[in-house]
Amino acid sequence: MGLLDKIDTKKTTDTIKPGTPVQNADEFSALRSKVHMEVVEAMNKREDRQGKDMSESDTRALIDSILGQNNESLPRSDRGRIADEIYDQIRGLGPLEKLMYDAGTTEIMVNGPKNVYIERKGKIVRTDVTFDDDNQLLNVIDRIVSPLGRHIDEANPMVDARLPDGSRVNAVIPPLSLKGPLLTIRKFSKVPLTINDLIGYGSLTYKMAAFLEACVKGRLNIVISGGTGSGKTTLLNILSGYIPHDERIITIEDAAELQLRQEHVLTLESRPANLEGKGQIAIRDLVRNALRMRPDRIVVGEVRGGEALDMLQAMNTGHDGSMTTGHANSSRDMLARMETMVLMAGMNLPLAAIRQQIAGAIDLIVQQSRMRDGTRKVTGISEILGMEGDVITTQDIFVYEHPKIGESTGHFVNTGIKPRCTEKMSDNGVGVRDEWFS
Repeated sequence: MGLLDKIDTKKTTDTIKPGTPVQNADEFSALRSKVHMEVVEAMNKREDRQGKDMSESDTRALIDSILGQNNESLPRSDRGRIADEIYDQIRGLGPLEKLMYDAGTTEIMVNGPKNVYIERKGKIVRTDVTFDDDNQLLNVIDRIVSPLGRHIDEANPMVDARLPDGSRVNAVIPPLSLKGPLLTIRKFSKVPLTINDLIGYGSLTYKMAAFLEACVKGRLNIVISGGTGSGKTTLLNILSGYIPHDERIITIEDAAELQLRQEHVLTLESRPANLEGKGQIAIRDLVRNALRMRPDRIVVGEVRGGEALDMLQAMNTGHDGSMTTGHANSSRDMLARMETMVLMAGMNLPLAAIRQQIAGAIDLIVQQSRMRDGTRKVTGISEILGMEGDVITTQDIFVYEHPKIGESTGHFVNTGIKPRCTEKMSDNGVGVRDEWFS
């Protein structure tokens, strides 16, 4: 139970008397609220007396018992619905539970208690799901963050967290939010997508997929760039699956999302500061520490700041085959952002030295984009060639051409250029087929 559950028990109501038939939605809601408060009050007394949380079966039995005491004439279907809603409110995510179980929903966006949106097939749509009030929504947020040792209140009105299944959670509450508590949940896929799924969805072609698989096995350093919600982490998870099983892999993330199937995988997760503002462990700290853990490969969920410098140094000092993601609208933008992030490390390096580091470390940039129709596509695979003067030079290997006037869909194009990095891949024992680039 969340902290607000115990607070809400003081707000008891007697709008529905035991045995009164439920006639309309308002009475249905009143009965549910009354039973919910009686259940929470009974649970608080029992848990305080026994010193431990009630089990799932005991909680459901208590709900059924109190529900029967309040309205024995309630039809079985309505009784089951009320019982499920009360259980979800006490132990789950309340009105959001049914959205969490919906396999077609990829993201849940709560804009205050009365406005809940979801993303389905890349499109954002409004749902009929609502919360009773701000307190019910705050209670759900509190239930998410409390088990992780995190806290949200007016002094700390923003929090990042994750659900037990790995789904990413962000919450913002007043006074920062002017529309009530805001909650965003990016759902974690229970069945990870495969490269064949992406080919079937039209996200890339077979030749592109085969080339990327060879790049991972050939120990190229890869950066996946794209906008928010473009599918960067999904693609990173798929490509990481090609790392050989006899290598030692260290993954570093803000919220653990990667689902690597290899045996020798070490997962590190950053930690925010506590209530006193101390104890923060940032991604950069974890990257530096990972270098002391004898990794064969380092996979960073996303670089956002000074950790980019440490990641580049790792790629330049024997940790070939490392991968990460970053926010950018194109491969050239990703290079510019990488420069900015290195400067955020506070080392005051000259731009020429930073660009030399980038050109020497990164072999490949894979650009991922979300299209207007909601689909996600790999819109470019570019190779880093090196430096010409003060400019990092690149060449496109595969590109996605957007539909022209009169065309319904775009198409993928091989530029016909055989990348220079195939030599490095061959040195690492990975064969490359010329027909991939023809």
